[in-house]
Amino acid sequence: MKGQTLHGHLDALLLAVLEEGALHGYAIIEALRVRSSGNLDLPTGTTYPALRRLERAGYVASSWHTVNGRERRTYQLTDAGRRALAGERAGWREFSSTVGRFLGPDAHPPVTA
Repeated sequence: MKGQTLHGHLDALLLAVLEEGALHGYAIIEALRVRSSGNLDLPTGTTYPALRRLERAGYVASSWHTVNGRERRTYQLTDAGRRALAGERAGWREFSSTVGRFLGPDAHPPVTA
């Protein structure tokens, strides 16, 4: 999938993945890959800065945990993040509906005179 296609939607995707529960960074990347059937294979250089941005915004909280002897930062959705995700979903439905009028299966070419 083209990186430009994701522009403006990455934060919403990360929030949606974290809605299911707390995850460490690599698990978030893997969840995106699995849920998208491999179409979203994001590098750590894209994912971690976005997670830090979401944390600064108060949408995600992080904490350090030891897993199998390794320190891992785990991220989880905050109440503000849940509200932001609800807003993102509403915005997505509106955007998708509008674009679908032009690109969807029922879209019709304009009538020319």
